Amino acid sequence: MPGEESAAVGEASSTPVFRPTARAMVIDDAGQLLLFSGAVSNTGLTEPRWFTPGGGVTAGESPRDAASRELAEETGLICPAPALGPVVAVCAGLWWAGEQPFFGADSFFAVRVGGLTVSDAGQEDAERAALKVHRWWTVAELEQAVDAVFPLGAADVLRQILAGGPPSRPVWLPWREHRVAARR
Repeated sequence: MPGEESAAVGEASSTPVFRPTARAMVIDDAGQLLLFSGAVSNTGLTEPRWFTPGGGVTAGESPRDAASRELAEETGLICPAPALGPVVAVCAGLWWAGEQPFFGADSFFAVRVGGLTVSDAGQEDAERAALKVHRWWTVAELEQAVDAVFPLGAADVLRQILAGGPPSRPVWLPWREHRVAARR
C-alpha cells in the first residue's frame, strides 16, 4: 500500500525489516468506508485492489501521529492525533521487496466524518501516482467485492463499528502476504 514504497537500500538481508504502518478506517455518516485503489508499487499484485488511507510510521512517530499525518496527506482531512478514534483492528505478517523480507504491523484507527471531499493536495508524488481512485463502500459492497480489499475482514470490522461502536479491543485480522520480484 502507499507508504510501503521505501525498501532497504543496499544488500538484502534474510532478517526482516520492521515496517509498522498506521491506517485509517474513515467512515462517513451513511456508514460507508473510504477506500483507495491504484498502483501499489511494490506489492507484486496486478489485479485491482482497494485499501484504507495510511502509511508508514516514521522513526520517533507514534502510530496515532502517523495516522493523523497520513489522513491529512492522502485525503485532506485534518484530524489531530488526539481526536482520532481508537485502534479497531490490527494485522501483522511478512512481505517481501525483492529478496528483502519485511515484517509489517498495521494498526487501523476508526475515524468518523460528516461530509468529506477527498483532496490530493497534500499527497507526495508517489502517493498521487499510486492513489488513482477513491470511493465509499457499504458493508454489503465490501462483502460482495470482486476486487481484493485490504484489510482482509474490513466488512466485519465496519459492521461491528456500525452496530455497536468500536470494539473494546482491536480485532486481529488476517495478513495479506505479497511478494515483489527481485530487483536486478
